[in-house]
Amino acid sequence: MSAALKELAHLAGIHDDFWDQTGIRHETSPETARALLAAMGLPATTDAEAEATLATYRAELDACPLPDWLILEPEVASQQTLSHPVRAARLLLEDGTEQTLPATTPLAVPALPLGIHQVDLDGHRTTLLVAPQSLPLPEKAWGVTLPLYGLRTEAEGGLGDYADLADAVDGLAQQGAEFVGLNPVHAGFPTDPHAFSPYSPSHRRRFATMHIALPGERLTGGDALIDYASTVAAQRAALEKAFLAFEAAGGDASFDAFVSAGGASLERFATYQSLAEIHGPYWYGWPTALTDKTSDEVAAFRTAHPGAVRFQAWLQWQAEQQLQAVADTAARRNMRYGLYLDLAVGTHPHGAETWSEGETFATGVSLGAPPDAFSPGGQVWALAPFNPHALARMAFRPLAETLRRQLKYAGLLRIDHVLGFERAFWVPDRNTAPGAYVAMPRDAMLAVVRIEAARVGATVVGEDLGNIPEGLQDALAGSGVLGCRVAMFEQLHHGTFRPPEDYTEAALASFGTHDLPTWVGWRNGRDIQVRHELGILGDADLTDTQDWRRGEVFGFDALAGSDGPDPDPMHRLIGSVRSRLVALQIEDLLGLEEQANLPGTVEVHPNWRRRMPIPARSFAKNPAIARAAKIMRESGRQE
Repeated sequence: MSAALKELAHLAGIHDDFWDQTGIRHETSPETARALLAAMGLPATTDAEAEATLATYRAELDACPLPDWLILEPEVASQQTLSHPVRAARLLLEDGTEQTLPATTPLAVPALPLGIHQVDLDGHRTTLLVAPQSLPLPEKAWGVTLPLYGLRTEAEGGLGDYADLADAVDGLAQQGAEFVGLNPVHAGFPTDPHAFSPYSPSHRRRFATMHIALPGERLTGGDALIDYASTVAAQRAALEKAFLAFEAAGGDASFDAFVSAGGASLERFATYQSLAEIHGPYWYGWPTALTDKTSDEVAAFRTAHPGAVRFQAWLQWQAEQQLQAVADTAARRNMRYGLYLDLAVGTHPHGAETWSEGETFATGVSLGAPPDAFSPGGQVWALAPFNPHALARMAFRPLAETLRRQLKYAGLLRIDHVLGFERAFWVPDRNTAPGAYVAMPRDAMLAVVRIEAARVGATVVGEDLGNIPEGLQDALAGSGVLGCRVAMFEQLHHGTFRPPEDYTEAALASFGTHDLPTWVGWRNGRDIQVRHELGILGDADLTDTQDWRRGEVFGFDALAGSDGPDPDPMHRLIGSVRSRLVALQIEDLLGLEEQANLPGTVEVHPNWRRRMPIPARSFAKNPAIARAAKIMRESGRQE
């Protein structure tokens, strides 16, 4: 690797090397460095181009009197040392107001309110992230996580909707739960019946429309597994009928206000969804002119299809109205947090978000994971990452807006794979070169989290599981962002589980997650058996893994006093941990064996398709849920 390429990669935040979980060191190759730099908009195809880009990069850095961003405390004035004198200084507040500052060295920055502001120094802008030092830790509480899609029985048929969610929230609140957790409810791909994973969204600032409830149009009949193709098609027909009736009745002023407030961003999303109806769900297969949101052809389409674009905006209005109704139900029942929403780590590389907000993302790469014992070739998640340099140029507003959209309806928010706030593993498309880690502006991103959470008094949880970078958990704790503690992983060594008093206090604890076996399935080794049936595990691996699991179950039983499928002892242990929040899974409460998602089995296993055995409206009086609630009260997690 040439000196210029190496320095450019270093300045851009590309790691020189990394150690995988098997203990093997991987050095970043020139090919990888060039691919990742290109993804950031820093061309370095040849050594000469790398030298030219480096010179431009250095010149831009040298010209800036202040760093790209600074973190300040609310209502506290500060003095900022400039690298060189300036002629003019302007303060640009996030509410649109401006004021002139004395162009002195050091620069006197007045006390500022919470928010994202900027200072302009001779045309060079520095973002001022005015954030509290830390979010307050929550009081002890408990809640329930559940699959929104599954909130229907076989008799009811169809797909879980926002009305079912309101029923579930109402019932669980009556039982004493302080929050109800969901997988992401980001906008998906309605025209692709196979794209129903909540963790591969089309747009994270818009909401899923397949969960819109239509009174009088509820589907009946079915089986234990959801047939997305037929269900979504039937729902779509009902939604079109409802929209035509809405328009015939003269519309609604609140919808018009919603469209006006959504502005160009909502219009772009609605345009994308309308184009997808004709040209397919993913823009990479569209005519070239339509892949550019600013093209004349896109504008002409929008002009020619106003009804289709309006329909897509109406769907978003319906989804948001119904989510607000769920939040209102939680508030009426005095739930402390209400909804516990989940922010996916990335977005589909060829969906609505990258089409309409493409300048925010790195192109030509995917998020992934380095090699480990289970994936010797590494993992490619087919998710577009934020470009850290674009985030900084855009004053981190794309991240802020993404968080704000979730926190509009949630008092508790989980950030999936928060390890990506420290560093993200980027893999060049089509595996043309090995992947490498890219440093992210962790402190700035955490400041944005604190700003947005503090605006609404929310609590934030970061999923800090896996290969955790050094210093990240300290940074999360310092920000008041809770970690995740999963009991089945909390082992000091094989079969010896961490006692409740040793759990991290600033955390949300649970027995498992949507990607892990249920309590019954874990005890029975159901996940192991399924992997063997699918050919993922051979006979020898099956025996070894089952033996290992039996040792884990034996150790957990010794600590919890459990000896069978009854979840009460497990819930008693979870309720007694030191962590401030605990989440119980509806599958465990109802004694279910099958887990929501078995990672690595996308095409061969019914992930994200299982219906609940009982209706959501029965949660308020369900005896199994009532027993768990009693255990939580006895554990001091409920007043």
